[in-house]
Amino acid sequence: MTDNRLSMIPKSPSPRPLSRKETEGAPPLFVLVAGEASGDLLGAELIGGLRARFPGARFAGIGGPQMAVAGMEIWHPAEKLSVMGLVEVLRHLPALLAIRRDVFQRSLRSQPAAFIGIDAPDFNLGLERRLKRAGIRTVHYVSPSIWAWRENRAARIGASAERVLCLFPMEPPIYARHGVDARFVGHPLATRFALDPDQARARRELDLPVDAPVLAVLPGSRLGEIRRLGADFLSAAALLKQRIADLHVVAPMANAPCRAAFEALAESRVTTPGFRLLDGRAHTAMIAADAVLLASGTAALEAMLAKRPMVVAYRLSALTHFIVKRLRLLRTAVYSLPNVLAGCRLVPELMQDECTPTALADALAPYLRERGAPAALIAEFRRVHESLRGPADAAAAAVAEMLSDDMRCPE
Repeated sequence: MTDNRLSMIPKSPSPRPLSRKETEGAPPLFVLVAGEASGDLLGAELIGGLRARFPGARFAGIGGPQMAVAGMEIWHPAEKLSVMGLVEVLRHLPALLAIRRDVFQRSLRSQPAAFIGIDAPDFNLGLERRLKRAGIRTVHYVSPSIWAWRENRAARIGASAERVLCLFPMEPPIYARHGVDARFVGHPLATRFALDPDQARARRELDLPVDAPVLAVLPGSRLGEIRRLGADFLSAAALLKQRIADLHVVAPMANAPCRAAFEALAESRVTTPGFRLLDGRAHTAMIAADAVLLASGTAALEAMLAKRPMVVAYRLSALTHFIVKRLRLLRTAVYSLPNVLAGCRLVPELMQDECTPTALADALAPYLRERGAPAALIAEFRRVHESLRGPADAAAAAVAEMLSDDMRCPE
C-alpha cells in the first residue's frame, strides 16, 4: 500500500513536549520502531552499540523479544506491524493508525535524541516525516527496495529521514543522486555467518546423518505466508521423499503460531519418517542442508550466506497480485536477494502460478541427488557475502556521528 493511507492520522491534541530544562542532564532517550523478526534483531544489536557510546541511554518504542531483552521499553509489540500485502494492510489499517498516532504522541512528548525507524517503511516513513518536521532527529535503518522499483522514492525518504542506514552497498549511490545522506553500514547477517560454514557440525547439532541428503524447508515467518505456501511446500517435500528414499526434511519454524499452522498442514501431507519440525534454529538447519526451499525474503539471503543452493518461492493473495500487476508496481526482473545482489539469476525463482509442488520438487531434486551446489555457484555466493561485510558496529557509529553536534559522545 502507499504511505499516503498511513499518513491519514486522525487529529488529536498534541502533547506538550518536554522543555530543554526538563531534558537537560538526563540520559538520552532513543525511540526505535521495528516491525518483524529481522528488524527486532537489528534493533537489539543497535541498542547494544548505542549503549556503548551513550552510557545510561534509555530505549523505548515498538520491538520484539530481542529488543526487550536488550533493555527497550516496549510500547507495542512488533507483531502488531507484521502485516503483508495490500489487502492485508487495509484490513488492519485502523489499528495501525492508532498505534502510529500513539507512538507519535509519546515521541513528541519525550523529545528523544533520535527516532530510528527500522524497516517497516509504510509505517515508519510517515511517522519519521512528522517527527522530523517537529524538530526531532530521524534515522531510517534498512532502505526500502529503491533499486527494484521507483527510484524517485529516495527523495521522499530523505524528506522523512535525516540519515538512511543501508544494508547493501549499491544503495547509497542511488540516494546520493537525490541529495540524501545515506550510509552503507553492512549487513549484520554477513558477519553472523562464516565464509565457510561447517555442515558436519550443523548436522551433529541437529542429530542428522552425515551421509544422507537433507532438505531445509522455510515457508515464511508470517501466518499469511504459511497459508499461501505451506501446503505446496509440504507436497513438494513429499514428492521428493518419494523420489529420494533416504531424504531427511527439517522445517525450522519462526514462532509458535507458524508452527501450529504448518503442523496442521503437515499432518495430512507428510507421514513418512525423516520429517521434523524445529523451533527456530533456521541458520543451523540451512547450513546442515544440501538444499533449501524457502519463501522469498531475508531467508534467501541467509541461505546464500550459508552457501546452500536454494529454490525461492512466493505467492501473494490473488487481489494483491492483480493490483501489483495492473499498476505495474514491480519493475525488476528478479525478486530474491541473491539474484539482485549478483545481478544475474543465480537461484531459481518460482512465483505465483509457477509455484507448484511438482515445479518446486523438480528444481530441488538435482541439488539433493548431487549433495550440494556447483563450485561456481558457491564461489559467487562467497563473493557476494564478502561485499556485504561492513565495519564493526557501523550502524551505531553512524547514528552517534549524526548526533555529535547535539551531545558529547565518548571516544
